[in-house]
Amino acid sequence: MDRSIQVIIVHILIHLGIVFFIFPTTIIDCTKEAHWISILLGFLLHWFLIYIYTKGLSRFEGQNLMDIYLQYGKLLTAIFLLPLFVYLSMLASVTIRAYAETISLVFLSYTPLWATMLLIAIISAFISSLDIHALFRTGILMGVIFFPLILFVLCMAFQNVDWHYVFPLWSNDFSFLTNPKYMESTFACGFMYLGFIQPSIRYNRKKILWWSITLIPFYLIAVYIPVLTFGEDTAAKFYFPFITAVDTIDITWLMFDRITMFFLLCTVTFFMLFVSLTVWVNTEILKRCLPKTVRTPYIVIALHLLIFISGIKIRDLQEVDFLFDVNAWLHTYNYLVIPFSIYILGWISRRKAATAV
Repeated sequence: MDRSIQVIIVHILIHLGIVFFIFPTTIIDCTKEAHWISILLGFLLHWFLIYIYTKGLSRFEGQNLMDIYLQYGKLLTAIFLLPLFVYLSMLASVTIRAYAETISLVFLSYTPLWATMLLIAIISAFISSLDIHALFRTGILMGVIFFPLILFVLCMAFQNVDWHYVFPLWSNDFSFLTNPKYMESTFACGFMYLGFIQPSIRYNRKKILWWSITLIPFYLIAVYIPVLTFGEDTAAKFYFPFITAVDTIDITWLMFDRITMFFLLCTVTFFMLFVSLTVWVNTEILKRCLPKTVRTPYIVIALHLLIFISGIKIRDLQEVDFLFDVNAWLHTYNYLVIPFSIYILGWISRRKAATAV
């Protein structure tokens, strides 16, 4: 049964859960003007890699990423999937810490960070302990409830913009391409999970590709709202520029005192879905490495404990930024190597099948 609509919705939601936080900071840091160029170039690379990745996966009918690599030996599997496992674990720990910091700054200033992180970890553990079908159905429910509210906040975010800040529209400075921050920004473009959900959840790769384009406005809004509100120089001084820009919105008739609180309460659900899906991928990897006697709930609990403890050990936002820089190297490896490796292996498999005939 084709479940493309489920995959599309979850794909959009997990991006919305993280794109408004670290992504604007990294883009503003590496680009001083005409930010749309860096955003669209990054998205074009993202879209191309999804095409390569799904094209390679389509040549292995009924197999997931683990099955494909294991055909070519355990050494090859370790070379490609061990860095992915480390990267996803590290990403989940750092983003939970950064997200908890955001929540603390906005409306839980007297709540210890560990308590906020523990709540996120517990809910994410419950979601990721479900089977993949239930996880995706949960994503659809979250989308139906909270996506309209997110759209409302994004429309209201234009309340204080100054359109003069959009100029200049063109820049001949492409130095951002060599800036490590730029590749770090692409962590918001996650698609590795697409290699693990088959054959349990079947989807049409072309639908995923075309619906991914709908994310472009959200990437542009995440960067341009703070730039148009404060100006590029001022926006660059904030660690969470989009959240700061939303905090300037004044709506007297809303039941929340601050629309930022309203926004965070909505996006935190998408973020928990992102963490749950990340842990689910790592669980699928570990299930093939550990004895079958080790039950899935124990793996999920162990992974979330690892994420929670690692997040607590991060001292401040400066260390968060440092860890994102370190993780950017693993991200670059996984982001580029895995899609092309799957595409090449798919091409080899196709050639062998043609030769056998």
